[in-house]
Amino acid sequence: MSPAQQTLLAANEASEHRPLIITLFALFVLATLGITIWAGRQTKDAADFYAGGRQFSAFQNGLAVSGDYMSAASFLGIAGAIAIFGYDGFLYSIGFLVAWLVALLLVAEPLRNSGRYTMGDVLAYRMRQRPVRTAAGTSTIVVSIFYLLAQMAGAGVLVSLLLGITSDAGKILIVALVGILMIVYVSIGGMKGTTWVQMVKAVLLIGGTILITFLVLLKFNFNISDLLGTAAENSGKGAAFLEPGLQYGATGTSKLDFISLGVALVLGTAGLPHILIRFYTVPNAKAARKSVNWAIGIIGAFYLMTIALGFGAAALISQDEIIASNPSGNTAAPLLALHLGGVDSAWGAILLATISAVAFATILAVVAGLTLASSSSFAHDIYANVIRKGQASGAEEVRAARWATVFIGVISIGLGALARDLNVAGLVALAFAVAASANLPTILYSLFWKRFTTQGALWSIYGGLIVAVGLVLFSPVVSGDPKAMFPEVDFAWFPLKNPGIISIPSASSWAGSARSCPRRSRTSRSTPSWRSGP
Repeated sequence: MSPAQQTLLAANEASEHRPLIITLFALFVLATLGITIWAGRQTKDAADFYAGGRQFSAFQNGLAVSGDYMSAASFLGIAGAIAIFGYDGFLYSIGFLVAWLVALLLVAEPLRNSGRYTMGDVLAYRMRQRPVRTAAGTSTIVVSIFYLLAQMAGAGVLVSLLLGITSDAGKILIVALVGILMIVYVSIGGMKGTTWVQMVKAVLLIGGTILITFLVLLKFNFNISDLLGTAAENSGKGAAFLEPGLQYGATGTSKLDFISLGVALVLGTAGLPHILIRFYTVPNAKAARKSVNWAIGIIGAFYLMTIALGFGAAALISQDEIIASNPSGNTAAPLLALHLGGVDSAWGAILLATISAVAFATILAVVAGLTLASSSSFAHDIYANVIRKGQASGAEEVRAARWATVFIGVISIGLGALARDLNVAGLVALAFAVAASANLPTILYSLFWKRFTTQGALWSIYGGLIVAVGLVLFSPVVSGDPKAMFPEVDFAWFPLKNPGIISIPSASSWAGSARSCPRRSRTSRSTPSWRSGP
């Protein structure tokens, strides 16, 4: 029996500890459901459902933004990537954090001034509503589903580890149960319920990460050099573990893949729908900017602590054990908690259950935010303003959003089941690439280029979306690789795992605007919409 199997057997077959694990999970689910039901009773109209009545303070929204952003990719995926690839894995942390500067400097304040509920509001302020809202709604749903894949995959491996489930059918059932919880949270609680769950989750995640970081540093007498040295030695890769190139430096293609990944991570945050709608929950643009400042501080502290999570796992757990538990390393953080507490001890079971419950909280909060963003965009942009041509009441919009939640949840469950063995950080990077390709260029042009037109917006959104999704479908993420969604077939003619370096420049907004806009007109000299607000 391998070391990994022995560890999992000790953790999962200790019947006296299993009730504790299940109890902690149940308590969390019941607590969040209680918050959701309470918030649902406070939801009176569409403004409450979409934006929480715009009643949250800058600090509250900053905490909720942090909870929305620090997803399963951050807690599970990055820890696993660092544990397996060392320095190259930590590059995810750097990219995710730096990306917030783009959101702070370019998007937060003007977006809050120019919109009401969705990204489509920003575009429709200056352009023809029906085509741009259709495009914005389509892009929002596609990006959200890509992001949801990562959360569903993380949920599958996490709960499977805790409950000792090894069969594919059992993992798929777990993904389905997470999807059902997600549908309940959004349908009942709307933005208010989702925001409060995200705030609770952010506090739990930071607290859990601080605890693990403290225990790891205590193990090495607070000597980070010893921690890194032991991790390099235990990884079997020596000094290369602490140097660039272990994952991305072997070939020219992998180096290009790293550049593509970096571009997607840095530019993608400011185009993520579930992040953009958070700016509408505060009363004004100043509060939106302050909430991003709070988020940067909280998120920055968290990503610094991923050093302890990832390198601690590499130092204290063998590579074979991490990979045997999950090929992409997604269970490295929970396994680290188990080892810190003692594999055969009650303290180890308590720590494992606590950290895993925090990770589960992370997944539920993020999937709720993603589903709310996509269902809101469908209801507000496509149903109310395109299908009903602005004649739908607020109650009808909310009803449509709830039905859209069910539909998007079903799709996410199906795709999440297929992606259950992929690294969640890599999956999230794909969502960043699609968002940076389709959403961000359109938003920036609309906010800052006074000659931007409807045709330019359509070219930008659909061009970036089609290229990004098309390249992903024909990449090693989907086929042609042992860790792909469909490893048994190979139609991966595009060599990169992240399409950002190609798809982001493909948003052909300038060409579309140049063809459809006269060289000069009175309207072309108008002030961008965000300066004065709607």
